[in-house]
Amino acid sequence: MDLSSGLPVFLVTLREGFEAALVIGIVFAYLQKAGQTRLNRWVYQGMAGGVVASVLVGFLLAGILQGVSAAPSPYTPILKQLLAALFGILAIGLLSWMLIWMTRQARNLKSQVEADIAEALAREQAGRLVALAVFIAVLQEGFETVLFIAAQAQSGWRGPILGAVAGVMGAALLGYLLFNVGLKIDLRRFFQVLGVLLLLVIGGLLIGTLKNLNGAVETLSALIPAYRSWCWTPGDSCLLGPLVWDGANILPDGQFPGILLKALLGYRQTLYLGQVGAYGLFWLIVGGLYFSQGGKTRAEKAPQL
Repeated sequence: MDLSSGLPVFLVTLREGFEAALVIGIVFAYLQKAGQTRLNRWVYQGMAGGVVASVLVGFLLAGILQGVSAAPSPYTPILKQLLAALFGILAIGLLSWMLIWMTRQARNLKSQVEADIAEALAREQAGRLVALAVFIAVLQEGFETVLFIAAQAQSGWRGPILGAVAGVMGAALLGYLLFNVGLKIDLRRFFQVLGVLLLLVIGGLLIGTLKNLNGAVETLSALIPAYRSWCWTPGDSCLLGPLVWDGANILPDGQFPGILLKALLGYRQTLYLGQVGAYGLFWLIVGGLYFSQGGKTRAEKAPQL
């Protein structure tokens, strides 16, 4: 089992899970301040529902991948790589958008959550509305994580699943220590560091997604000669352009430390011009938006608890 495959999943799950833990902690604290602790059970129900729904989505995606992999067809490798590329594109888009959105909204997170819960308490069936708010918060973070796992799990599920479990446990522990024990955590610095690491992980996922897309086109062109025109680059790359790095003999990505760089930074022992260009464009656009919103000016201001 390649435990390194669980490292990026652990980082994503830790951040996403801790964001959900912050929301839940704010809800509990507000209910206590409002004298509505009788609704705490609805918070737990919302949490449980969000976790179960996330797991069900994970089983659905895993079932789709396994069903495609088991299909006795010469097009199975193509469909498998296309699915991995699709999951990767969705995960890149969602994680990037949520990272930037959270950077913008983090400072007002507490007031926004409290306003939503206050509105729920003013209505009938307040408990169900509170549970729904918590359910949505947990499912949102869980769906992004599950999608990322599906995009990362092409070489096996055990490592990513272990990484996800460790991330959830770490996020839950941090949330408990923060709200119940009074542990002092520099949330600003915590989210700042995890934000940069998450950008590195997403950038690595982009490189792998492009590789899957290129592999699907290569296999398709080999099966159906009519599609050979899609491979506009001579050599072993259809869509990614010329080879710019070959570190198979210097820094292979299947051995330490290359395997660690692959897990955390998206390093590949062979890199093509298209991958390098897309990686640079990702940092220029997504990284630029992230740092302009929170890195250089506000350094992703943390929620005021």
